[in-house]
Amino acid sequence: MRRRTVTPGAGLEEVLDTLAAAPAAPGAREEAAAPAPAPARPRERDTLQTEFAFELPRGYVDDEGRLHRSGTMRLATARDELRPQIDLRVKENPAYLSVVLLSQVITQLGTVTDVHAGIVERMYATDVAFLQDFYRRINSEGHTHAAVTCPLCHGSFEVDLSGGRLGES
Repeated sequence: MRRRTVTPGAGLEEVLDTLAAAPAAPGAREEAAAPAPAPARPRERDTLQTEFAFELPRGYVDDEGRLHRSGTMRLATARDELRPQIDLRVKENPAYLSVVLLSQVITQLGTVTDVHAGIVERMYATDVAFLQDFYRRINSEGHTHAAVTCPLCHGSFEVDLSGGRLGES
C-alpha cells in the first residue's frame, strides 16, 4: 500500500488525476469496481403521514356565504395538546378545549388557510363532531379508516372517513 501526502497547495482534482494515472503496483490483484449501491428509498412504513385530507359532512359557511367542505388536518404535537390548558377560555369552560385544539391542527379549510377558534365556533355541530372523531382517529390510530357493518346484508367492510360523501367510492 502506498501512502500519498497532500500538500496544502495541491487541489483535490490534481490528486485524483495523479491516482488515476498511476500504474497498479506489480503483483497486486485488480478487482472489478463494485457498482455503487443505489440510494436507499424510504420504505412505505418508514414514512410518516403528518397531514390528512377530510371532507366535512355539512361544511363551513364563511362571511361571504361561500361553502367550504374539504380541508386538511395535521397530526397534533405535545404543544398542541398542552397549549389549550392555559387558555382562559378553556379554563372558564372546559368544553371549549376541542374548539381551541381543532383550530390549531386544521391547516386548511377550503380556501381558508388561517383557521382560528372563531371559525371552529361557527361550524355546525355535526362538522365539529366529525372533526373530533377525525382528530382522534389520526392521532391515536394513525389512519382514517373505520370498520363498518352493513345493516342489510351484515357484511363487514372498511371505509375511509377522510373523503367523499357516503355512498361514493
